[in-house]
Amino acid sequence: MSRFLMLDIGAGTLDLLVYDTDTGEHYKAVVRSPVQYLAEQVERLTGKLLITGGEMGGGPISRALKEKAKQGRVIMSRSAAATIHHSEDRVCEAGIQIVPDQTAQAMKESGEYTSFDISDIEMDRIEQIVHGLGVPFAFDAAAVCAQDHGVPPEGVSHLDYRHQVFKAALDDAPFPHALLYSAHEVPETFNRLTAIAARARQLLVREVFVMDSGMAAILGASMDPRTMGRERFMILDVATSHTLGAAMDHGEVAGIFEYHTRDIDVEKMTALIQGLAQGTLRHEQVLAEGGHGAYIRKPVGKVALDLIITTGPKRRLMASSKIPLFFGGPLGDNMMTGTVGLLEALRRRLGLAEISYL
Repeated sequence: MSRFLMLDIGAGTLDLLVYDTDTGEHYKAVVRSPVQYLAEQVERLTGKLLITGGEMGGGPISRALKEKAKQGRVIMSRSAAATIHHSEDRVCEAGIQIVPDQTAQAMKESGEYTSFDISDIEMDRIEQIVHGLGVPFAFDAAAVCAQDHGVPPEGVSHLDYRHQVFKAALDDAPFPHALLYSAHEVPETFNRLTAIAARARQLLVREVFVMDSGMAAILGASMDPRTMGRERFMILDVATSHTLGAAMDHGEVAGIFEYHTRDIDVEKMTALIQGLAQGTLRHEQVLAEGGHGAYIRKPVGKVALDLIITTGPKRRLMASSKIPLFFGGPLGDNMMTGTVGLLEALRRRLGLAEISYL
């Protein structure tokens, strides 16, 4: 028996999929994201705060901790402080004190502080969700995806750096599943995925794998039944904070672009997807506009625009589009795009039989 647990950790939601490869049975859930859930808990904390754990998604929880630092003393372990910023100077400028991890642990045991642990992997909550689905918490492997910008060298934009990491990986192996890493293979630059892998090992599964959510979304969307038999097509994943576009050619990633969802409207998205298909979109152009960038290995041509699979929690942004879109849903569920991508990457990694995502 092979039972897998997939977790897609987004800015807005945590999407969970349980899949049994022997029976094809699957169970799923969509709940509030860890960063949203934990930020609310931080807001209710009182006293001198000691924050431990590791790097996780920022946004709401970063804002909550900065606000707490305006009201009183906030101390963070070095590993947890990376959630606020990779520059310790920037963290200290927010009024937050950083201490070594071992020091933080000793302070925690002193009982003088209101201590709070932060992580993208909330073990108790995940177990509760799985038990709520009515299935036992026993898995052969867990696969988790989240967005990781990587830790850029001094003076390099984190937006540009994320694009360069993708480019290097896809130049070597132009398949999204190639960016699935076992817990022991995570590139050093992926600080957040490293923290996730370390914490996920405590879920007591045999193997742990991690993947960037962008690549998981591309692979998951490409499993939509409408793509079967199609050599070239386009993918749009309009997520809560980031939108990713991909051009697919015979299973390969022919090109990608990534943008902040808040900065995109229908007209902009149309221009981006057309430029990607035709090979005219430029990395410098997207970067100058505040996006992460674009990477084109080869143009796929206008024929790919005949099938544009659109997924993501904010895909309704494209509802008024004049170009033909197909709202995808692998396993019949738009919100399972990332988890299906994880499952398919895991299936390929382990050499398992093909799975129907109809």
